[in-house]
Amino acid sequence: MPALHTYLYGPAGAPEILSLHGLTGHGRRWQSMAENQLPDARWIAPDLRGHGRSTWSPPWNIEAHVASLIDTLDEHASGPVLIVAHSFGGALALHLAATAPDRVRGLVLLDPAIGLDPEFMGRVAELTIGSPDYTDAAEARSEKVHGSWGEVPTAVLDEEFEEHLIHLDNGRVNWRLSTPAVVTAWGELARPLVLPPSSMPTVIVQAMKVQPPYVTDELRTAITEHLGPNLTSVEFDCDHMVPHVRADEVAALIRKLL
Repeated sequence: MPALHTYLYGPAGAPEILSLHGLTGHGRRWQSMAENQLPDARWIAPDLRGHGRSTWSPPWNIEAHVASLIDTLDEHASGPVLIVAHSFGGALALHLAATAPDRVRGLVLLDPAIGLDPEFMGRVAELTIGSPDYTDAAEARSEKVHGSWGEVPTAVLDEEFEEHLIHLDNGRVNWRLSTPAVVTAWGELARPLVLPPSSMPTVIVQAMKVQPPYVTDELRTAITEHLGPNLTSVEFDCDHMVPHVRADEVAALIRKLL
């Protein structure tokens, strides 16, 4: 698999963080935290397959994502990394830690999505197929403001539009992504849980306003029993965009594992 289009922040030689965005996102979402909260770390922030400026070519299954991430680490990392991952990125972080534990020294999982209900994921995939883009930027903004981005600062939302919204050949607009890749990913989230090595330091953050929750009871129980004292579990009273609305608190959790 080819290495991914990757944003690099912070000084070379500093402790390395592989930061993974969620579905429909991009690697540049980590820039603010990298520059403002944790500028003394080396951030490796790729656009995932099917997203941003990385390849949009299939395959889009989890194995392909993980292979691309390993190739990206081969290109940019000097040793084992701390993974900071949001949403679908959390699923990839867990699979990467299980597949190549020697490449990962810890996990910070921000409202991770994994092991979700197949029927619910099927409905979400159908909705994505039925409404894959937007009439204009105003409609795209309205969806975010009245959805999981409602608590995100306006300046951050403006940056998201500048970086990630593109005009389509059909006269409409959408995020810089492959809709088939996103639809595939919704299905991949219905796959069974995967857990990291029991010795791996892990932080899991649940956004308590998300309903139904991405952090399921099954995940909480399984990862708590599996990791024991190596797990730190945190609840934030916020919606899904944890890195943007709780940046200082997230940075403090990351720094403990750096």
